[in-house]
Amino acid sequence: MEFEHFTAISFDCYGTLIDWESGILPVIRALLTGDGQSLADSAILELYGEFEAEAESGPYRSYRDVLEAVVRAFADRFHFEASSKEIRSLHESVPEWQPFADTVPALRELQKRYKLAVISNIDDSLFAETRKNLGVEFEVVVTAEQAGSYKPSINNFQMAQHRLAIAPDRLLHVGQSVYHDVVPARALGIATVWVNRKSARPGIGAVRGSSVPALEQQPDLEVPDLASLVRAIRTI
Repeated sequence: MEFEHFTAISFDCYGTLIDWESGILPVIRALLTGDGQSLADSAILELYGEFEAEAESGPYRSYRDVLEAVVRAFADRFHFEASSKEIRSLHESVPEWQPFADTVPALRELQKRYKLAVISNIDDSLFAETRKNLGVEFEVVVTAEQAGSYKPSINNFQMAQHRLAIAPDRLLHVGQSVYHDVVPARALGIATVWVNRKSARPGIGAVRGSSVPALEQQPDLEVPDLASLVRAIRTI
């Protein structure tokens, strides 16, 4: 990959910059444990990915509403009644979700060479809390709230590209989700890096698997973390 060709790097946030599994799993475990249920972490993440994608697939609604729908879906699946406090518990936990250890050092290093952007399936107010922990200023932030759509919609990527005022071949997109990030970015001619982080559900994490042909799921580069991406770029 010719990293010197790019002038901007956009990032997925939750799962890529932020360790959302460490935020999601305790909340869902508490819901299930409170009702006497037990489920492996990998199974929780698989259901989360399906429930979230279903909630995002209809007419746009806020990410707070999406996360409330996810909690209700778990309650329906396991036949228990979720209290109003439990229904709010997932979205109320988002401001506490923390960056991966390599996130801030990587962003600070990459900012020396590139414009940085975020394209995230999130509400503006929730990202405002997360942003405080990321250690850099982003040139562009595109949330689902601003776009009125959720990735994998190409609309979110087109909005970021327009705001950055660059051609698609000058943008590199970095994300943990093949379904949300690699596939739609590739469709627009944007180069992609798949950050295949360690997960209780290896290779997928807390997202839906993609159903497009395997060739359309291939990133330009796969790395295990952002520190590895920085090392690759330093070689040029």
